[in-house]
Amino acid sequence: MTGQPAMTTAIQKLTFEAYLACGDGTDTRYELVDGELRPMSLGTGQHEAITAFLNDQFKDEINRTGLPWTAKAMRIGVRSPRGGRWDTSRIPAVTVLPIAQRDAMSDREAVINLNEPPPLLVVEVVSESTKSADYRAKYSEYSVLEIPEYWIVDPLEGKITICQLNEGRYDESVSVEDAVIKSLTFPALRVTATQILVGKL
Repeated sequence: MTGQPAMTTAIQKLTFEAYLACGDGTDTRYELVDGELRPMSLGTGQHEAITAFLNDQFKDEINRTGLPWTAKAMRIGVRSPRGGRWDTSRIPAVTVLPIAQRDAMSDREAVINLNEPPPLLVVEVVSESTKSADYRAKYSEYSVLEIPEYWIVDPLEGKITICQLNEGRYDESVSVEDAVIKSLTFPALRVTATQILVGKL
């Protein structure tokens, strides 16, 4: 038996512009990570419940205060600063942004570009497959983008980490169990870590 060279499959790298133009004819959403398409999994029922709960809580608070903002679950992309040769674009679990900024995307892909103001708040819900990115890569990218507030909701460890921008770096506070979340974006919001993690009041 003669030895054969191992077959390797080259991964096609995409630019940000090619990413915006591509589609596979399905409803699958993709993030672009270092030029590679990464399908967004549906996540567990708990993941979906957390995302829907926080999106509803943010919308209720926006309506109560009359702020000209909106909250979108898994609908808004955020282009990340280039850390290497290839582009990255994330899709947070929940994104809070001004209504005017969302309306400006009505005739194009719903992605916040690098030359646009950052969203007001983003949330990521941790899973086994995203844990490293949520705590490391996205943490770094969102701070460089100067997103004022970043929530890391971690049902694996039963905690919520609130990251608030302070002179270009995030200050962190961790809440567990019945501790009330302290948000600068929504200072009157009264929800506990447990309520978020179970996805209901």
